[in-house]
Order: sequence, then structure tokens, then C-alpha cells
Amino acid sequence: MIIDERMVSFINSFDSGDSDIVEEIERQAIADRVPIIRQEMGSLLKVLIALKKPSTILEVGTAVGYSSILMAENMPKDAAITTIEKYEKRIPVARENIKKAGYEDRITLIEGDAMEVMKELTGPYDMIFMDAAKGQYIHFLPEVMRLLAPGGMLISDNVLQEGDIIESKFGVVRRNRTIHMRMREYIYAITHMEGLITSIVPIGDGITLSVKKECETQEQEEK
Repeated sequence: MIIDERMVSFINSFDSGDSDIVEEIERQAIADRVPIIRQEMGSLLKVLIALKKPSTILEVGTAVGYSSILMAENMPKDAAITTIEKYEKRIPVARENIKKAGYEDRITLIEGDAMEVMKELTGPYDMIFMDAAKGQYIHFLPEVMRLLAPGGMLISDNVLQEGDIIESKFGVVRRNRTIHMRMREYIYAITHMEGLITSIVPIGDGITLSVKKECETQEQEEK
């Protein structure tokens, strides 16, 4: 845990809850051991959407559709979400959940490898939510920057790896060393990139919040 478990429980005890369908999907995902965003992350996501009021959202990593539906319930009524998932066993479940929630007209699920799919997208997106294979974040970054609108927000989930991110690579199990190295590289990249303003937030399993500077596009157009 990044934050003491008692503190997380205390914070979550004030959560006002979600719709019946969202809570049903959450219970089923937990029972099936499907990784979805944590309750406190969901609460923050709702606040960020209320602040940003995005008309277009790109989600990288659908899983069973939990976060897509949560975002759809809290974004403007004329807004749309594009979400990408490559794990074949989860795609039918996600489609069914999106249908049950009544958001087939607002959530477009694209099957395939996120890197290849993003190359075919044109954007721009007001918000991009990254919650896919953690070792791929650094590889996704060039396409993410291309697709993110000026002034748009990039949210990257699970960046602190249960606290392992602060350890030496020799302090984590061998099978996790590549992901550990790539995530450190990713965090450095987005916190030092001139086109982004980034904050690391120790909530859930750690997230980064990045805003794309609007002047970057203007400068590029002038060149």
C-alpha cells in the first residue's frame, strides 16, 4: 500500500457511491480478480472530469468496462469515450457491461494492441486515461502526446507499483525489473518533458496527472 490501509478505508468511508450498474460491475470484477481502478481513484476521476468537462476521452485499457462506464456517467451528455482493449477474454464482458449500462452510443470499444490502434486514431482527446500494461507506458507516450489536445489532461494509473518504484531494481523480484525500469523512465519523461506539466499523486497505487501546455501547439505551427 502507498498509503496506510486504515487511512484508505477512512477516506473511502466517505464515498457517496455510484450507480447500481457500476457497483455491480465492481463487485463482479473483484470476485473474478479482474484489476480495476480503486475506489479512491474512481472518486478522484469523477472530480477531474467535473473540472475538465472533456468532450472526448481516450482510455488505454478497458478491462471489463468499469472505468469507462464510471467516466461516461460523470462526463457531459454529448461527450464520447474511445477505449482500447486487447485481452480477448475481457472484451465480450466489457461489451456486455457497456450495453447493460446503456452507453453503447457513447463508448466505442476498439479491440487490438494499443500501440497499433493509437497510430490509426486522429484525436485530439481532451483527456487520456492510461491503465494498461505498465511496462508499455513509455512506448505509448509519443502517440499519447500526438493525440492529447492542447490543454488536455493525461492521467496515468498505477505508477508507484505498490511502493516498489522507490526501490533499487535489485530490490524488486527479477520478473518485475523490466517494468520497474520502464516505469521509472516513464515518470522521468513526463515530469521533465517541456510540453507537459506533471504532478505525481500518491493515491490508490499512485497516479500522475499531466496537462499538455497549450503553447506547444502554437509554437509548432509557427515553425
